[in-house]
Amino acid sequence: MTEMSETALPARLAEIRDEFLELDEPDRLQLLLEFSYELPDVPAEYADHPELAERVAECQSPVYIIVTVDGDDRVAMHATAPAEAPTTRGFASILAQGLTGLTAEDVLAVPDDYPQSIGLTRAVSPLRIAGMTGMLMRAKRQVRAKRGA
Repeated sequence: MTEMSETALPARLAEIRDEFLELDEPDRLQLLLEFSYELPDVPAEYADHPELAERVAECQSPVYIIVTVDGDDRVAMHATAPAEAPTTRGFASILAQGLTGLTAEDVLAVPDDYPQSIGLTRAVSPLRIAGMTGMLMRAKRQVRAKRGA
């Protein structure tokens, strides 16, 4: 990882990355499964309005995200992913937990290669890593769009 992306990585995402890298590959998959159980529920105001969510086309499973930016420039990321897709759900949970509460500027500064940095590239398929990258790219795009609105 370059020094620039190291300094741009927010504390919670760095902590999550380090948790993964401290483990052997089989244990990393277990940790990803644990994250899948921790995906926060989408708030009621969005749960009843699926048209507000964006489908992450890069994911084979039906994953939807909603990103908000409040008046203090703080981001909240919400995601839905089916329980039958624990890898994808785990990635959605990592991003929801890691991006929520950051400033918009901090979210935009998250390195695009964050999904590759957590040590799962040999443990899960490239398609799954591409899905997580797609979630991050869409979250950043939504942040840019909502800041410009």
